[in-house]
Amino acid sequence: MTLYLGWTTIANMNVVRYAHTASILANGKVLAAAGCNSAATNSAELYDPSAGNWTITGNLAVAREFHTASVLSNGKVLAAGGSSGSSTLASAELYDPSTGSWINIGNMNTGRERFTASILTNGKVLVNGGWSGSDETASAELYNSSTGGWTNTGNLNSKRQRHTATLLANGKVLVAGGYNGAVINSAELYDPSTGSWAITGSMNILREYHTATLLGNGKVLVAGGSNNDASYSAVVNSAELYDPLTGNWTITGSMNVARKYHTAAVLANGKVLVTGGYNGSNDVTSAEVYDPSTGNWTTTGNMNVSREYHTATILANGRVLVAGGNNNGATVNSVQLY
Repeated sequence: MTLYLGWTTIANMNVVRYAHTASILANGKVLAAAGCNSAATNSAELYDPSAGNWTITGNLAVAREFHTASVLSNGKVLAAGGSSGSSTLASAELYDPSTGSWINIGNMNTGRERFTASILTNGKVLVNGGWSGSDETASAELYNSSTGGWTNTGNLNSKRQRHTATLLANGKVLVAGGYNGAVINSAELYDPSTGSWAITGSMNILREYHTATLLGNGKVLVAGGSNNDASYSAVVNSAELYDPLTGNWTITGSMNVARKYHTAAVLANGKVLVTGGYNGSNDVTSAEVYDPSTGNWTTTGNMNVSREYHTATILANGRVLVAGGNNNGATVNSVQLY
């Protein structure tokens, strides 16, 4: 093991991957599923925090990247959509931790990649937006684990992909930003009781590839992203807060490093750890922490590997497991604990 300030380097994954998912299971293990390792892969593996190692588990039925993974109330993991080669996927499948295997379930009504999935308070999974293979989509649908089927729900007011979705304390889902022919700053709320979307306050800054994090005070922290899809180097360090009580956004402290394709994770102390990403020139090793009580960011120790499109998962012991990603064009399998 190699120890960095705040970081410990641990056993590598068995497979290099980025644009994958990482899900914490009821038994405390982490399921890393699919992603890209020069092409979309169907491999999956488990990290055991007690042993500190990775073991291969059953392959997905379909290779996929830029998909979503949701841990259901029954402990199974729903993997949905994504892309495989040039195809946008509507397929979905379930991982059963008791058997280590995946089973195909019914397809979504719309194929989608770079979309979001949120587990609602009623246990259903809301998926919305994304790239449908020919255009951004405004469609949204619900997965019901008790019936195993998908049903359409109300459409978004704006088509979008590369956006964020955050489950609020009141049970509604906040969708913010993304891309619809251009980068957008609009936001809207999904109400599970009515199955409809309502427009709420727009962000102060256009963003795609940003992060959105629910804070302990009920507000949502949005950080970084790109504000101009036509310029790959257009990356921002700004951050802002959404207040569900007012429906408005206010600017908060800016990050020390501009970044997109990064991760954000809420620590046990309520602060938010942001890691890696692309700064407009290169993938970065930097990490920083946001303090909601001051609205400021503090730089913390660098990771040993620069990475984008990686995952960050909060373990039961409060540590953050950062895994895989793309390192300036080279896909990695390295893993660190913060």
